[in-house]
Amino acid sequence: MAKYKLLKAQKEFLEVPHKSGLDVALYQGGYGSGKTWSGSLLGILLCLRYKGIKGLVGAQTFPLVRDTTLVTYLEHLEALGFKENRDYFFKKSESKLIFKNGSEILFRSLDEPGKIKSLNLGFVEIEEMSDTKESTFKMLLGRLRQAIKPEWKELGFQYRLFGHTNPEPDKGWLYKVFNSSKVNYRKLIASTTENTFLSDSFVESLKDAYDEDYYNINVLGQDGDYSSGLVVKGFSNCNKTSCEGIECKHCTKSNVKTVNYFPDMDLHITCDFNVDPMSWALAHKTEDKVFFFDEIVIENTTTEKTCEEFLRRYPKHTGKIIINGDASGDNRSTASEFTNYATIKNTLKDFGYIDNVEFKLKGFNPRIKSRVAAFNSKVLNLKGIRCVFVDHKCKWVIYNLENLKYKVGTSLIDAPSHHQIKQSKELKFLMHIYDAISYLVDFYWPIKIEQPEKE
Repeated sequence: MAKYKLLKAQKEFLEVPHKSGLDVALYQGGYGSGKTWSGSLLGILLCLRYKGIKGLVGAQTFPLVRDTTLVTYLEHLEALGFKENRDYFFKKSESKLIFKNGSEILFRSLDEPGKIKSLNLGFVEIEEMSDTKESTFKMLLGRLRQAIKPEWKELGFQYRLFGHTNPEPDKGWLYKVFNSSKVNYRKLIASTTENTFLSDSFVESLKDAYDEDYYNINVLGQDGDYSSGLVVKGFSNCNKTSCEGIECKHCTKSNVKTVNYFPDMDLHITCDFNVDPMSWALAHKTEDKVFFFDEIVIENTTTEKTCEEFLRRYPKHTGKIIINGDASGDNRSTASEFTNYATIKNTLKDFGYIDNVEFKLKGFNPRIKSRVAAFNSKVLNLKGIRCVFVDHKCKWVIYNLENLKYKVGTSLIDAPSHHQIKQSKELKFLMHIYDAISYLVDFYWPIKIEQPEKE
């Protein structure tokens, strides 16, 4: 049987420091800070202490609660020496754990709250609470109404709702609720760096992966407002002024510099297929850096015409041509019998580019906040290293990196409306070329981290 050594934050999370009949606790921490591990352990301890208690473990999607939280519960039971069909039973068809003492834990999706409104519960655990709506949270508080047994009272029973999460990128409802003065509402912040069970290389890898704001929130576990202001953090266009009037090809202060095209190197075309404007960016890349040397941004056009413009500019490329970009570009275009990518392939083939064309696309587009995080980590990471470089002639790429903003008070990118575009035509060029370049960056350098060691 395993003996657990708890971290300071984990111990505080398990214990209740007040006498209220209801405890509401949030374990907020960075990646690998032991959040799910602690929540699952608490659920098991409550089931063992209060015989016959019924608990609910929920997440916004069932795959999350099944593949993450349930797995951690089963790992705990094995480590604690519990045997299935002796000490506990798992009914897969009902997604329910039943303990020998009559305690039960239901594993459910929270995307349809109406299906769990009739439950009478002794405790609730919410996986990745920031994904849950505040209305669902309040409804679950109302489900904590299981009849209290006399023997529970002697053991100091308290209804408990607890959850764990990475911090929200903006100060949403969790911040409001758990920064209140209510004595029975608790928030514990645990940074990844405080987890002594993690390897030094794991923590160090996060500094390479993230920009400063993302690191503060998702590693240090701090409340923040990552979504305030500009979408692209750390982008610098020194315009030669930082280099004492002389452009320095090795300048570490600027993401904008002269980027040369090499006909024998791999040429990446990364695409966004908006018709007005169609926005493509052209780049070379190395193992850890990307160099955007040109852009093709054309109003009121087609994929075929944009491809023809590429061929006009680069008719004698001898290296590979690698197509990246919007995964939805593989869908059938309304303006053509071919998909956008099939159109590119056929146009290049007709021109003579046959054996040196490759397509490297994801099966689906990633969440935009994942794409933003991946791009920002390459623009400037926590160690001050820049890995995205843009040539001066990429007018609309630079315009996007310097002007694309979030909607005030939200984590949504502020795409201009038709009315705003009528007032200022240049606004129509926001978003699309940024989508194109961030698709490429996310494809080759998505935000991911090495698997942490078990706590």
